[in-house]
Amino acid sequence: MGFVQVAITLIIIMLLVKPVGSYLVKVFDYEKTGLNRVFGPFERMTYRIMGVREGEAMGWKQYLGAMLLTNFIMLILMYLVLRLQKFLPLNPDGIDNMPAAQAFNTAVSFITNTNWQSYSGENALSYLSQLLAITFPMFTSAATGFAVAIAFIRGLIGRQDNLGNFYVDMVRSITRIFLPLSFIVALFLVFQGVPQTLQGNVDATTLEGAKQTITRGLVASLESIKHIGTNGGGWFGTNAAHPFENPTPLTNMVHIVCMMLLPTALVYAFGLMIKNKKQGWAVFAAMGLIFLVMLTTVFVSEYKGVPALDTLGVHGNMEGKEVRFGISESALFTAATTAATTGTVNNMHESLTPMGGFVPLAEMMLNNVFGGKGVGLLNGLLYLILSIFICGLMVGRTPEFLGKKIEGKEVKLASIALLVHPLIILAPTALALMRPEAITSISNPGLHGLSEVLYAFTSGAANNGSAFAGLNANTNFYNVGIGLVMLFGRYVSIIAMLAIAGSLATKRIVPVTAGTLRTNTPLFTGILIMIILVIGALTFFPALALGPIAEHLAMPH
Repeated sequence: MGFVQVAITLIIIMLLVKPVGSYLVKVFDYEKTGLNRVFGPFERMTYRIMGVREGEAMGWKQYLGAMLLTNFIMLILMYLVLRLQKFLPLNPDGIDNMPAAQAFNTAVSFITNTNWQSYSGENALSYLSQLLAITFPMFTSAATGFAVAIAFIRGLIGRQDNLGNFYVDMVRSITRIFLPLSFIVALFLVFQGVPQTLQGNVDATTLEGAKQTITRGLVASLESIKHIGTNGGGWFGTNAAHPFENPTPLTNMVHIVCMMLLPTALVYAFGLMIKNKKQGWAVFAAMGLIFLVMLTTVFVSEYKGVPALDTLGVHGNMEGKEVRFGISESALFTAATTAATTGTVNNMHESLTPMGGFVPLAEMMLNNVFGGKGVGLLNGLLYLILSIFICGLMVGRTPEFLGKKIEGKEVKLASIALLVHPLIILAPTALALMRPEAITSISNPGLHGLSEVLYAFTSGAANNGSAFAGLNANTNFYNVGIGLVMLFGRYVSIIAMLAIAGSLATKRIVPVTAGTLRTNTPLFTGILIMIILVIGALTFFPALALGPIAEHLAMPH
């Protein structure tokens, strides 16, 4: 039964890939859609207020500058809201201001699409903070990732340094994609019982006569963009395991479909935009095969459970899982939330079996198994460029992609982006394990404690936001440290990829010859998978061997 549930969800996702991908191409090729009449006037008014000329093109440096400036201004505004929420309106429960280090971590987290939380939302944030510092950047950070990915694709197929207009791409992402989808999903969630109100806490009396305070708020609107924008986080501390965020198996399936919808469709849209569907499907196949292997691993690990308990008649690992979802839906949610770098959880990853916990860690370390909208595709294309370069060296030919030569500049920039990722994971993890105040935050010493710290920095670097939950990350060290890791994890790869796009855009297209390496074949898909796994294994295997793999081998049988 569990396998059937997983299969149905994956089939629904696959059926949506082509229509949604085709729609994305229309949006970013500035073609007219049915939503023009609805959003056109609002968009034009927004451009006038911003002083943006809709048809004005940007080179890669202008595009990058506009993106960084916009994100920086929003970051400052979000930080101020969190620091001053006690004095601002929409605070019916009288919640105090957020401390400085935690406010920095939270503002960085949501502007970078990470949505890591070192707080419980129902206890630490006012409604205004939930709206302006949490829900609002869920739209803008998702739109930023989308815009950058589209700009990179334009660089691949362009004839001059023209990546489009960042402001137009960002606005259209929000108005044509995120707002309509979020509105529909939020209405469905309200129908399923998810709260959507500006009223404060309500007191209730239990059957035993005890008093209980029930937190509520604008949950449905946050939940919808949280998953559609692959944001993560949650209104409540227990995230999508909370019955007010995820009340039924049906909402659970909708959450999974929403978080996988745009990352998968964008890969198909990539194939359409470069006018080479086979190339798009080759990248899709590489990502899809890795995802299926990861899903199978966590699925089987959780069903097998702990051998010592299995001999006592306790079959499967239900620790940390909601009964209404069971093992299968929890395993699929785990694989999907870290593949799509969403970070929302419907079960406690801390309670997964060692190899079950290995899966979210590995997916975030690779950071290209579909990934978040935009950035996942960019990271996949980074590996693709590297694979083309390596294959070119093997056959003694200048590597080319889509008719454009991949030369030293592009390979250096791609290498920087790829090397920064493990650096900002492994170095802070090592530092944390050397500092007494960081070690005291670990709730489970030993092999599992190493995994807790490793997971925290991996989640920050991959802009995922999920946590092992056994680590007290609300300390100055972790708030500042993970905050910096999130910044580097988000913007270094974006800067490198836009620079590559600017370089490729000005190159002339080389005619295809008999010696041209075809990158849209099953053979190249296999090469791409091997390059991804070999680089990932060489980089992270020692750390994984000391954490989840060692813990698995140490389990009593």
